[in-house]
Amino acid sequence: MPTINQLVRKGRVNILAKKKAPALDSCPQKRGVCTRVYTTTPKKPNSALRK
Repeated sequence: MPTINQLVRKGRVNILAKKKAPALDSCPQKRGVCTRVYTTTPKKPNSALRK
């Protein structure tokens, strides 16, 4: 048990939950999250809707 003085100086630190995939944090390309789905048509000689 820490003393009152130690608690006043340092305080207690909360234990943070570990992330399952920290490398993928804030990187939608690696996570495979579609931010926008749209169809486009190819240039002149071809014609089709591509996703």
